[in-house]
Amino acid sequence: MSGKYNEAYQKSITDPEAFWGEAAENIQWNKPCDKVLDDSRAPFYRWFRGGELNTCYNAVDYHCETGRGEQLAIIYDSPITDTKKTFTYNELKYAVAHLAGALRDQGTEKGDRVIIYMPMVPEAVIGMLACARIGAVHSVVFGGFAAKELASRIDDAAPKVILSASCGFEPGKTIAYKPLLDEAIELAREKPQATIILQREQLTAELIAGRDFDWREATSKAESAQCVNVAATDPLYILYTSGTTGKPKGIVRDNGGHAVALKWTMKNIYNIEPGKVYWTASDVGWVVGHSYICYGPLFNGNTTVIYEGKPVGTPDPGSFWRVIEEYNVEVFFTAPTAFRAIRKEDPEGEYIKKYDLSSLKSLFFAGERCDSNTLQWAGDQLGVPVIDHWWQTETSWAIAANCLGIESLPIKAGSPTKASPGYDVQVLDEEGCEVTSGDIGSIVIKLPLPPSTLVTLWNAEERYQSAYLDRYPGYYLTGVAGMKDENDYLWIMSRIDDVINIAGHRFSTGAIEEILASHHSVAECAVFGVADSFKGELPLGLVVLKANETITLGDLQSELITMVRERIGPVAAFKLVTQVKRLPKTRSGKILRKTMREIADGREWVTPATIDDPVILDEIAEALKTLGYAQVVSG
Repeated sequence: MSGKYNEAYQKSITDPEAFWGEAAENIQWNKPCDKVLDDSRAPFYRWFRGGELNTCYNAVDYHCETGRGEQLAIIYDSPITDTKKTFTYNELKYAVAHLAGALRDQGTEKGDRVIIYMPMVPEAVIGMLACARIGAVHSVVFGGFAAKELASRIDDAAPKVILSASCGFEPGKTIAYKPLLDEAIELAREKPQATIILQREQLTAELIAGRDFDWREATSKAESAQCVNVAATDPLYILYTSGTTGKPKGIVRDNGGHAVALKWTMKNIYNIEPGKVYWTASDVGWVVGHSYICYGPLFNGNTTVIYEGKPVGTPDPGSFWRVIEEYNVEVFFTAPTAFRAIRKEDPEGEYIKKYDLSSLKSLFFAGERCDSNTLQWAGDQLGVPVIDHWWQTETSWAIAANCLGIESLPIKAGSPTKASPGYDVQVLDEEGCEVTSGDIGSIVIKLPLPPSTLVTLWNAEERYQSAYLDRYPGYYLTGVAGMKDENDYLWIMSRIDDVINIAGHRFSTGAIEEILASHHSVAECAVFGVADSFKGELPLGLVVLKANETITLGDLQSELITMVRERIGPVAAFKLVTQVKRLPKTRSGKILRKTMREIADGREWVTPATIDDPVILDEIAEALKTLGYAQVVSG
């Protein structure tokens, strides 16, 4: 093995203490750690034991003290409300310190939990940093979550205070947050002592005297709070995984490992220097928003963009390009789903041609499997490297990526390239043996996981062990099926439960999706397994067409079936496919394949709390009926 990437990767695996100890030198510590990697309670590893720091200091105060005080820290752009606003690092420090003081005024101290239930506004990030400043543990819940879902998270986290806003927005509608919050508090067993509410001019919320406090009044009265020293191993935040049913699964992130790893990624994965503009088009409610709207760019001294809008419809498919041009965005990170939506509305890229995108150096995809067609289209249209990288809520940063700041490796469409330094990724069969190159198996990561990955589940260590560690002792279970090729490139195929068994033959639904997505009329698609009395399971495909496509349903079905037969073979038994107007997705852009599978099989199903638009499920049920499925539907 040769090359800079291979050198870095091998060092991270053979000597992780030296590798991450060196990375830790780029973080401001109040007390250096006693031990870089503590393996005394394996498999419960901890990083930087004995070290002390403050996350907010590293993200904000440090830059104010070292000459970046007047540099922009945050750009807020909301086409939904026609609002733009900026914060320098000095202004951000002021806002954060006074909100931290307001939290203190409500009795919040180090170790207390604070739930943040907010739209995409700068105050959401300010809230996260304010908690970190005083050592409180924040838990961001996606704004607009139903009251029942919010209540379950309140009960699990037991917050001292809840930060919220009067409303949020979707294109064409206003979502009142305060009634949802009131109902959630009523439903919850654990009651917060106080809420602090940001009143937005589009809708004013009614405040309950003695419990609810106006954000601006509370912060204007509060004294500025200083940064509190915390242990590297103290929790920074709890983040509940999307789509959770029953008791929420709260991922716990620590302070020290999180700061070290995320700061490292900014240069080594994204190849961006301090002072440049970095934009992640996601939501702070998801892990991507935590890592790369808030913490990563600010640790690195970048300018981060908070965008309250959509890829299309606010007002058109050129909204992303407008933001890139206006703010000189250098690195852009979003979900493939967003680009599929843009491509559907603007397949020839006419809106792209209207803007000067010369500032853009690279585009990164994550959050949903990226088909090679979307990756190719984005690359052709933008003329910059398009990097698909793969990670999870649990890890907080990329498990596999093309690390542009170390060495730019050849791009293989459909692959997130190779394992990132720190991740010893292997592919195992059901017996725990490594599979040969090109064979599908369960993707696992050999312990210890690198810094910033989950350390446990909130108040549920046994559940953490059973969910992630017990299946393959000594390894972390990703829950994802895939393979490695002869060059050690990873290929992420699907969730383990999306590997279907057709008459004894195992197929990844992702492989069939890749073929459907390559059809010239298809904008996006989803494939999932449905029950079959003869073959056990059969693949079923749903496709969304590009705008203004005129192909008939019969021709579409015939061509797609032929393509799968030619590329995989008759053994795939692919005969079930139809067109739909849109696919059901979570608000983070993940396609709800499991729910569609349940609808198709006529099983009891529940509308996921994270769904973007529940009406879509009724549309899907009607489409499935045309194929002879979804005969019993309950939601």
